[in-house]
Amino acid sequence: MNAKISEIFQSIQGEGKYLGVRQVFIRFFGCELNCRWCDTVYARDLRAGGFTEMDVDEIMGRVALIWGGCHSISLTGGEPLLQVDFLKELLPQLKKARQRIYLETNGIKAKALQEIVNDIDIIAADIKLPSSTQGPPFWKEHAEFLRLARQQDLFVKTVITADTHIEDIRRAVAIVAEVDPAVTLILQPESGDCNEDVFDKCRFFQKSCLQTLADVRIVPQIHKILGLR
Repeated sequence: MNAKISEIFQSIQGEGKYLGVRQVFIRFFGCELNCRWCDTVYARDLRAGGFTEMDVDEIMGRVALIWGGCHSISLTGGEPLLQVDFLKELLPQLKKARQRIYLETNGIKAKALQEIVNDIDIIAADIKLPSSTQGPPFWKEHAEFLRLARQQDLFVKTVITADTHIEDIRRAVAIVAEVDPAVTLILQPESGDCNEDVFDKCRFFQKSCLQTLADVRIVPQIHKILGLR
């Protein structure tokens, strides 16, 4: 079986709870969403990029060349869970090689996660706020996903834009709190809209979230600031 892979590279994790750790990134092609701030359009739209079909042995060979000194292997995208049948073949091989697996996901595909959750160590799950994405809500899907993802080391990330509504933040907080109020929530200012108004909004949202959740952090995309992939 082959997977559609956009790229494999080593860099630092630029987002979230594990900010700054060195990782090997396996970027899977394809995503069912179309978030307006998407910074990896080339990994979901053939008009902007493309992919190489690779089997497990090819990926393991590429990864082995660059994983020295890395904290973990990041499965990113696109949306990796769209290719869950391939992940069921790849993950046991990575685990045999004693690699820690870090899944970056849009957080709406619980059924796919169920098939591989025991081989995942860290889950970075998005909550897509409709006022931020300018798209449809996925509240039910996020709630189902987080209940399952809590089996592993889970944190939640949500992107904050100039259009983000407090009502969406409160809905997201309620979903996280129902799963576990100790789960870390990352408020990530949209990289293309990093201005004082958005930072002020993040600080306001953080204060509100901390009334319910124990750990709420404002974390921008550091790799963008440093000019890294």
